[in-house]
Amino acid sequence: MANEMRGLTLALSKGRIFDDTFPILTKLGMEPLGSPEASRKLVIQTKQSGTRIVLIRASDVPTYVRHGAADFGIAGKDVLVEQGAEGLYQPVDLGIAKCRMVVAARADFDYLGSVQHGGRITVATKYPNIARNHFSAKGVQVNIIKLYGSMELAPIVGLSDVIVDLVSTGATLKANNLLEVEDIMPISARMVVNRTALTTKGYLLEPVLRKLEIITNSISL
Repeated sequence: MANEMRGLTLALSKGRIFDDTFPILTKLGMEPLGSPEASRKLVIQTKQSGTRIVLIRASDVPTYVRHGAADFGIAGKDVLVEQGAEGLYQPVDLGIAKCRMVVAARADFDYLGSVQHGGRITVATKYPNIARNHFSAKGVQVNIIKLYGSMELAPIVGLSDVIVDLVSTGATLKANNLLEVEDIMPISARMVVNRTALTTKGYLLEPVLRKLEIITNSISL
């Protein structure tokens, strides 16, 4: 336990972010000891002595880092914008897990006519703050319906006029006869750091951040 307290704790989510982060962790010397997919463990030790990974939901990463349960973490820009990034230091855009936040609708829906200034539409999304701010800036009133999955179904069955969601290839939209009608923002994964940890564990964090910047710069070339 004393060794863990002196070391670093990284908050990370399973899935695409973990998969895209794995090569970076290996270059940092923080390769996990064991496969998260083959284990039910939520705390995984790494090859760097004293450094561990806590596996949590993607939406919980900023909360764990903000409150000091993790010293640093990796979170998508979508989560950070939706929740707000107050109290978090964001030193590096990792340039991984790239996708886009878009508005999508049925092909027969008159989107341009519906979002005239003063218009009102119904939006299904798991990003209510992003959706509300986007349409508010356009002078469009929205009824927000928060969903947690199967977003593409909402316009098909008449639950909403449009959806606001993440798109990578667009294949799922196309398979459900939906069209991208507007881009909101590009999304990628960011490193987030607890500000107190920067002071109390700066001697551990700063070398990691310097090396991480070198790695991400080489990836972007």
